[in-house]
Formats: sequence, structure tokens, C-alpha cells
Amino acid sequence: MKDVHPGLRALPALGLGLLLASCAPAERAPSSVPSSAVAPSAVYAPVAEELRRLILHEMEAKGLPAVSIALVDGADVVWAEGFGVQDPEAGTPASAATVHRVGSVSKLFTDIAVMQGVERGELELDAPVTRYLPDFAPRNAFGGEITLRQLMSHRSGLVREPPVGSYFHDDEPTLAATVASLNTTDLVYAPETRSKYSNAAIATVGYVLEVVRGTPFHEILDDEVLGPLGMDRTAFVPRPELVAELAVAEMWTVDGRPSRAPTFQLGMAPAGSMYSTVTDLGLFISALFAGGEGVRGRILEPETLAEMLTPQFAPAGATSGYGIGFRLTELEGHRRIGHGGAIYGFATALEALPDVGIGVVVVTSKDIANTVTDRLADQALRLMLAAREGTELPRMATTGPVSAEVVERLAGHYGEGAARVELARRNGGLVLFRGGVPGVLRTLAGDTLVVDDALARGPRVVPLPDGSIQVGEQVLSRTEYRRPPPAPARWAGLIGEYGWDHNVLYILERDGQLHALIEWFFEYPLEEVSQDVFRFPDRGLYDGESLIFTRGPGGQATQVEAASVVFHSRDLGTVDGETFRITPVRPVEGILEEALAATPPAEQGTFREPDLVDLSTVHPEIRFDIRYASTNNFMNSVFYGLEKAFLQRPGAEALGRVRQALEARGYGLLVFDAYRPWYVTRTFWDATPESMKVFVADPSLGSRHNRGAAVDLTLYDLATGEVLETVGGYDEFSPRSYPDYPGGTSLQRWHRELLREAMEAEGFTVYEAEWWHFDHELWREYPIQNVTFEQILGVQPGG
Repeated sequence: MKDVHPGLRALPALGLGLLLASCAPAERAPSSVPSSAVAPSAVYAPVAEELRRLILHEMEAKGLPAVSIALVDGADVVWAEGFGVQDPEAGTPASAATVHRVGSVSKLFTDIAVMQGVERGELELDAPVTRYLPDFAPRNAFGGEITLRQLMSHRSGLVREPPVGSYFHDDEPTLAATVASLNTTDLVYAPETRSKYSNAAIATVGYVLEVVRGTPFHEILDDEVLGPLGMDRTAFVPRPELVAELAVAEMWTVDGRPSRAPTFQLGMAPAGSMYSTVTDLGLFISALFAGGEGVRGRILEPETLAEMLTPQFAPAGATSGYGIGFRLTELEGHRRIGHGGAIYGFATALEALPDVGIGVVVVTSKDIANTVTDRLADQALRLMLAAREGTELPRMATTGPVSAEVVERLAGHYGEGAARVELARRNGGLVLFRGGVPGVLRTLAGDTLVVDDALARGPRVVPLPDGSIQVGEQVLSRTEYRRPPPAPARWAGLIGEYGWDHNVLYILERDGQLHALIEWFFEYPLEEVSQDVFRFPDRGLYDGESLIFTRGPGGQATQVEAASVVFHSRDLGTVDGETFRITPVRPVEGILEEALAATPPAEQGTFREPDLVDLSTVHPEIRFDIRYASTNNFMNSVFYGLEKAFLQRPGAEALGRVRQALEARGYGLLVFDAYRPWYVTRTFWDATPESMKVFVADPSLGSRHNRGAAVDLTLYDLATGEVLETVGGYDEFSPRSYPDYPGGTSLQRWHRELLREAMEAEGFTVYEAEWWHFDHELWREYPIQNVTFEQILGVQPGG
């Protein structure tokens, strides 16, 4: 549903005559394209070989579960294949027959159905929509009427999402209710004045069809568009036979939390609810080349299709922009038509060069990986052009992991103010933080790095001899990232999470400005209109739309209406430093007794002799808050007989160096926990509900705490003794505990990063789900232990 095409490029001027010629009917095979794999023809065998190489590389580098691809030449699918797994749990391989949700590619089919109504004289493109929907009345302060042409070319000024049935809503309302909800919205821009991508607009034209024909929208599409095209494995509703072959798609977050994509139906189905296969979509591309003639009948006249491929509301001679439904761009000097698609867990690219008669469809089952599908589609067309012309096939540069030496040499902060960037160590590599969402850096050539992940390709990062780096066109010197000021107090009640588990809206502060991180990966600075009213910038997904907060009696926001959609506040862990607590699955006393009687798992191998050091002997300014020696912990129970913390000697010595480095900056260490007997880990595991087990260790494997090589800690101010505030609390079972959680304030995140940088500089690694938990690099070399604190010190229990 997200329109994520990389941008519009200039096209050579084309007249209507050439448009009509490109849509002229071609000779058609009488049968449909097979739904299973299609072996490449002789001409395209080298193309398929090169694309296989690229696809497998991209899948490994970006963690794509599945990719399906089809190449089209004229009336034929000349290669179709699937890669990866359709269902990871079942191990079902992906294929050309795998069903995907193709998101906004759906819009092309809805718009074609509308144009069929225009051809029949049922609809008029430039008539007010109220001719067909008398009750359609979004508030319009600009004057003028909204038309079908405006809606289909994203020039109506409507909001992006309807208040009911939006991309976010999982309650599956009717199309009628979805469109009716637009009457509570205001136009963002005057009709025809500027492009504003709108899912609500295409929902509206789909409803026009439903009302005028007196038939459910999806049935109209089945009978009048998909049927004549021969697209038997395509539908706007989840037919059982399609759902049975639907790829299991993956969602993910910027802080590294994967999940299974939801499969609910959108209220605005005409804008993005289509299910299809790459070979079915290949039939569609072939029909475009044939001037609207499908394998079972015509869907449009050539002149109508030519109008759809003409830029709308554009200067005379323009060749790029939105047509009616289609995105119009250029590739290698050739006119390019198509659309992208992004819906929960799926990313699609459909592209064609109509004047050449070649096209491609690429779909992957990873959320918002459109950068990957777009690049693969572009390269496929370049390769096909070369194969047709008999020239050398172009090779797309691929990237590799960043070496440990480069990570060590380049990690740090560069630049000042708005130009500031960080090259941060992550998972053995580097990521580029530049404002909002981070980008994974990979090696392109020599010392040149480039952001190359599922979200983006670029910019390049080039190390310079003087220790500075060039990021894109900017040269940035190494700097110290100084402590940011606190966020304005008036925003305290607004910062947090809103919305649904499947789609969270984060409101955060960054560099003295409130930001919205929406649809998981799109972060925007907000303009403050008044105390509780903000506005998105005039760019991006929600350009020009507003955010209106509603506060409760204590000043904490209970909801935000963002871009016409209401997001309710989400409960997050703890507030005001309180201790996070759970309700154990059964009484802790019984579980603890069982754990004390149990035996740790047997281990094979040679280990270092344990040498646990009392951390209170490392330095007197290391402070302690040993929660498990009291009931002030998530389990409300006492697990340690002494308020002590121990680490294996190399870890303890490294912690001493961390303390020394932080002391120079005015900060000290506050330790919550370190070595933990195995029986405590067993108790935590058995008492914790299944949904929360990511925050506790599996006793069958033992934990790094059990090996005496992990420490839980935070920072305090040496001058005041005050514990520094981070995004979330210690032992909080919530998303805020993840070390890359994007929310909160600049100062909270700075405290968290300061601790992480200091610890990682001395051989510790942060645990993936807890910002406070650090494992020493030698943890694998120590055995699981189950001795009590009293046994370590040689004292009697209670002594």
C-alpha cells in the first residue's frame, strides 16, 4: 500500500500517435501462461542465470524469505521461477506459483475497471464524483469538485488513508463504511494543484464501481478484468485455494524484532488487497503490450489504455509523473510504466517498457523490501534489453560484509548539527545513523562502503586519509557526540507508542524536534502548530497532514489522530522508575524448590577454571542495586542470600577499565546483576509466561550469566549520584528494552549509547533484547555454574 518508488525521472517527449502504436494489438497465444516455473528461452537463459546470482545474493544479504520473478517478452512469459521458502515452518519451497499480496499494484486493476465503465458510457472521468456518490462530502476549504480523473491520478487532495478501513485497521470494515468515513476529513490540498498519493482515493473509485453496477467490487474485477486476462490465480478476496499457496511473509522493525505478517483484509480493498502470482501478473503485462487484449478477451481499447499511459495534470509534452493509475518513468532512454506494491510482509515491483515489449514482475515476502525488488526489476529490464540487442550483459555491483579492521577503524561520530552521522558497531558490522532510521553498511569496492539493506541503497561512505569520511557529497570530520539537552517538558506526555501491535506509531524527540516514526520505517520531523497539534512535512507518505493529540487528566496523551487515523496510546512497561513486575505462571516458591533440586545441563569441551571476582573489590565507586537479593524485581521474590555481584576475572578487569573511561566523562556504573546460579535461571524460565520468554534465558542451554560472563548495569552521575534516565527501565519486558529501540528522547538514547560504546570498547557485547545486559567476549570459555554466592565466598547462608 505504500508508494515507495525511488522517484520520477525525465522521459523523452512522446506524442499520442506513438502511445497508440505501443498499445496496438499483438498476436496472442490462445492459452494462458503456465502458473508453474517457466524455463528461460535460449535468448534469455544468460539473463536468468545472472538474475539467479543476484537474487540469491540479495536474499542472503537482506534476509529475504522468498522471491518470485517473471520476465515477459511480448505475449510470452520467457522465464518464471521462485527462490527461498513459501512457508518457512513447513519448508515449502517458493515457486512461480506462490501466491503473494501485491499491495498497490492492485490500483492498476481497479483503475482499468473504472476505465471500462468510461468506455461503456456509465462513468465520466471529469464529472464530479458526487454524480455517482451523492453523499461523498470530504470537507473542502479550497472549492472545486473532485473527479474520477483526479482520484486515479492522485490529484484529488484527499488524505492518504481513510479514518475507517485504513492500512492500519484490522477490523475489516466494508468498502461503504470506509468511503463514508472520508466525510470526516479535510482535503489536504486543493484538487489538481499537486500530487498527493492516496489509498483513500482508489478506495473511492472502487466504491463508485460497486454503487453504479450494483455488484460487489471484487466480483466486477473477477468478471470484467481478471477473467478476460486469464488471471485465474488472482483475486481481491482471500479465496481458499489462493490462501493455501500464500507465502508466509515477514514483518520486522528497525530495532531487530521479526514477526509473522498479519493477513487481515483492508477496508480499502480496491487500493491494495489483490492476491496474485508473478505469472498471472505476466499475463497482465502481455495484455498491455497487446493494446488491452487479454488471452480470453479485451479489457480496454488501445486508445483508452494510451490515455492511462499519458501524464495527467502535467505540462504539455511531459512524459513522467502519474498517468491514470500507472507510474510513468524512464529506463535506459525507454518509456517505463508500472507500479510498486507494499503491504504487510510483501514488496512488489511491476515494470514494463511498452515501446520495446518487455516487462518484469518481482515479489518478495519481506516487509517494505521495495528497494530490493525495484533494483532487481530495473536490472532485469537492462539485462533483457542487452539480450535482445545481442550486447554484453551488464552486471550489477554487489556488496559484501565490512571487515573487522574497517569496523574498528571507522566506528564513531562524524560531523556536527544536521550533518552529524554515526558509524555504529552492530552485529559485527557497521550501520550508518543519520537522523532517523539506520542503514546497514556493506563493502562496495576497496574501502568504499555503501548503505545496502532492505530499505535503501546509498549513500556511499568513503574513508579519507585524514581520518574524515565522505558521505555522499559531504566531507565530515570525526567528532565527539556531546550530551544533548533534555526534551522540552511540554512534550513529555506525547512521547510514546500508539496504535496496534502489527503497526506501531512512535512519537519521539530527536535533536530538539518532535518526530513521528510511522509504518515501522518512515521517520518525519513534525512542525509544532500548537501545544497538541503538529504537522507532517510537505514530503513523504503523509505530506501536509496533521497529528492531533488528546491528553488525559494527568497530561499523558491517550490517543493521536495522525493523518486522519486514530492511534490509541499503548501501555509501555514502567513509568517514573517503578519496577516492572509479572504474574508468574504458578507460585514461585514451588518453582524455585524444583529448580534447586534440578541438575544443570551437561556440557562437552574444555573450559577455563572459574575465577569469579567480587565486583565490589574492583573500585569503590561502582555502585550496586542487586534486585534479586530482595523482592524488588520482576518476580517479586528473593533469589540471592547476599547483595553481591561476581564476574569472571577477565570480565571484572574489563569492567574496571570501563569505569575508568566513564569517570573521565563524569559517570559511574550501577550494577544490577552479574553471575547468576543456574537454578535461578531455571526458576525465571519456568515462571515466565511464554509470550515473555525472549527476556529470560533457556536453562537447557544455560545463560551467560550462569557462566559468570554477563553483567546487567546502567550509569549514574558522579557529581549528583542520580541514576541516568534511559528509554526503558531495568528488567522491563517491553520493546523499549531493545538496545536499538528508536523511541524516547535524544538524551535517553544518548545515555544508552554512552554505556554501550564504553562497554563494547572493552570487549563486551550488548544482548539483543536488553540494553542493560552485556556479555564479555570470553563467555564461551567458561562452564555453566550453579554455586551460590555464599559458596563462592565460603560463608554460611545468612552470614
